[in-house]
Amino acid sequence: MSGNKSLAELSQEYQDAIPSDLRATHSFEWYLDRVYEDPKIARSAHQRTADMFDYYGTEYDEEAGVVEYELASADPLHGGENTFYGPVVHEAIHEFVNKVKSGARGLGPERRILLLLGPVGSGKSDFDSQIRRYFEDYTRRDAGRMYTFRWTNLCDIVADQDPADDVVRSPMNQDPLVLLPQEQRDRVLDEINEHLEAPYSIRNEQALDPASEFYMDRLLAHYDDDLEAVLENHVEVVRLVADENRRQAVETFEPKDKKNQDETELTGDVNYSKIAVYGESDPRAFDYAGAFCNANRGLFSGEELLKLQREFLYDFLHATQEQTIKPKNNPRIDIDQVIVGRTNMPEYRDKKGDEKMEAFNDRTKRIDFPYVLSYDDEAEIYQKMLRNADLPDIQVEPHTLEMAGLFGVLTRLEGPDASTVDLVQKAKAYNGEVDAAEDVDVTKLQEEAAEKADVGEGMSGVSPRFIGDEIAEAIMDSMHRDRTFLSPLTTFNHLEENLENHGSIAADAFEEYYRYLELTREEYRERAIEDVRHALAYDLDEIQRQGEKYMDHVMAYIDDTTVEDEITGREQEPDEQFLRSVEEKLDLPEDRKDDFRQEVSNWVSRRAREGDTFHPQDNDRLRRALERKLWEDKKHNINFSALVASGEMDDDERTRWIDALVEQGYSEPGAKEVLEFAGAEVAKSEMED
Repeated sequence: MSGNKSLAELSQEYQDAIPSDLRATHSFEWYLDRVYEDPKIARSAHQRTADMFDYYGTEYDEEAGVVEYELASADPLHGGENTFYGPVVHEAIHEFVNKVKSGARGLGPERRILLLLGPVGSGKSDFDSQIRRYFEDYTRRDAGRMYTFRWTNLCDIVADQDPADDVVRSPMNQDPLVLLPQEQRDRVLDEINEHLEAPYSIRNEQALDPASEFYMDRLLAHYDDDLEAVLENHVEVVRLVADENRRQAVETFEPKDKKNQDETELTGDVNYSKIAVYGESDPRAFDYAGAFCNANRGLFSGEELLKLQREFLYDFLHATQEQTIKPKNNPRIDIDQVIVGRTNMPEYRDKKGDEKMEAFNDRTKRIDFPYVLSYDDEAEIYQKMLRNADLPDIQVEPHTLEMAGLFGVLTRLEGPDASTVDLVQKAKAYNGEVDAAEDVDVTKLQEEAAEKADVGEGMSGVSPRFIGDEIAEAIMDSMHRDRTFLSPLTTFNHLEENLENHGSIAADAFEEYYRYLELTREEYRERAIEDVRHALAYDLDEIQRQGEKYMDHVMAYIDDTTVEDEITGREQEPDEQFLRSVEEKLDLPEDRKDDFRQEVSNWVSRRAREGDTFHPQDNDRLRRALERKLWEDKKHNINFSALVASGEMDDDERTRWIDALVEQGYSEPGAKEVLEFAGAEVAKSEMED
């Protein structure tokens, strides 16, 4: 059938994606030449990981002073499927990468656990997984390639070698350079570092693993210490590609039942099938299957790391500070890996307060991974969830995801000083909304929150996972009721109904969270009314006329001149009452009017220099002010009660309003719902007035 992929095409695509030398074998001499050509193939795990973050692209946020790494901000490998949102999250990622890069330069973090600390559902596990996926991909590319070696023809020399072990891969996947004695290795490293174009130096002081050291000793004895003969006749260099499924240069370690925790899961154990062949104390009888062994040359990921028993965590002391592991009844083994741990607040507090964990805590670098604190960014998380799902034929109405995000953010914020801003205003300021942030010092709010918070702002509250689940339930509920749209009202109902059923929300927080939900409902009420106001009062010609009049009077005010009266044609002073009637719609106080007028004047002048004509709807704040004024002028002629009951309104007029809401992104049934909701709310407030 036309357009279908044939088996041959699929096979070719697979072959094209495989590194060209994946299954090739090379001599040690070949590898040495490659190292001189491209020293980076001999990088350490921290150096390779640091370069990986830059390889997929970066963008510097000058205002925040943060580098955004595209493997997290854009996810180029998966078409944006696994992107991360929000300044606080990218700040955490920036801090994580900085520690990896410091480790690449040998500044200390290479001897630490990089501990991602955050509440449940904050994305720390997703980020950890993202690093592993990209590390796998990076090592398949030429820029990230690395090599290891295997011993061959061992039975020809080692008399008691099991024929099944005639070819033995480096158990720790070590770099072939470790085959050189340290003095000769240092000479090679000094030479390659002279033309290395990188912010770090290549170092390698590792000893051969015990099994490889055993083979090297036997072979050197046979060849009268002729290292060249050993390497030529018994060593093959092979490509090493990170692969978590194969437990190769990427390893994830998960804590098991406390009663069954065994250090051999980390450091390896005796290979009982080989004891009968080699004997218990023979290094060839050791099974390098521990998590630290498998992660060598790459990434070790410890899930819920602090759930491990205290004694079990002692293995991390050597793995970090000394970069070695000590299996039972075996010598120390050198390791080279980025050790990442993840934990949440209860375990962190427990271990932090344990004096017996002082040495472990001293070997960790904590990176806070908080919840998103901007509700637009939070909405992007829900949008990503919907993009990655098989979404039914249903439309998500305007404000639905943003208002769900606002509720989530309100539960995560530290309460501000009530004398300056309220909680919703703080959320708006964090969201970058100009009107909210204009008179608010966001930096000061953040500093106040940092002083109040137990660990940090955004480290507690409702998780995106809970809200995402309720959005999913609301979608299915809408489908069952033959509703083709998901609105904020339906989502609010599901959040309210299921708040107390969520196990991660403490009972003493319910009352406070219900209050946050009411604050969110009130914010949505204002937005719904604003949308209906836009639909009912939107008259481009009238907005243009009022905008031109406003600018004429503003320019006369700034230049201290007069303006021609529209009716009489006489020169008159700027109409201050008219100017304030527009500006008050933005809640601009008297002492801020000059700033706003100058701001709008500068905007108009800039557009004029660029050859653009004046259209007030192109300036968001001015447009909203003019729309609201137009609404005030018209609303006394609108029967708001009639908006709720379609039988009381002219069908043509109602259709026009619905069409205007559809132009704003509503579905037709969603437009009817918001029209009725806002109409009822305005009618109620009109009656109260």
